[in-house]
Amino acid sequence: MTQDAPDQGEEETVALGMTRDQLLAFNAGIVDEFRANGGACGGMFEGNDMILLTMKGAKSGRELVSPLTYHPYEGDFVVMASAGGAPNHPAWYFNLVAHPDITAEVGTERFSATAVLTAGDERQAVYDSMTAAMPRFAEYQAKVEREIPMFRIVRAG
Repeated sequence: MTQDAPDQGEEETVALGMTRDQLLAFNAGIVDEFRANGGACGGMFEGNDMILLTMKGAKSGRELVSPLTYHPYEGDFVVMASAGGAPNHPAWYFNLVAHPDITAEVGTERFSATAVLTAGDERQAVYDSMTAAMPRFAEYQAKVEREIPMFRIVRAG
């Protein structure tokens, strides 16, 4: 329901110390909680600004939903493809690159949007803004050698 994993085995840890199946189940619970509570989530996500991104799978073309923490930035929603500080990009990164036209949900609002992968100075600006507001996200970048991708979720129209 939540991600299209790129060539990863069932037992391989993909993010947050979880296998793909564990992560899918975890994310499905977050999606259900988000929708049942007008966008609010508890536990480790309590107090976080959460967004649901509905996208097409990069390989399967299936409709998938990923719950993510976002940071508001210049009227857009910024999300970080950190995978919790994992060495590889999360599966949803590949989905957004392949199919950037998505549906987003914030609170009880649902709208069409485009996921724009940032680069260069823009990537640094959105990264700096997000990590200033949520310092734990800077810890994810410090843990990995890859540059963690940053997306701007831009409302359609």
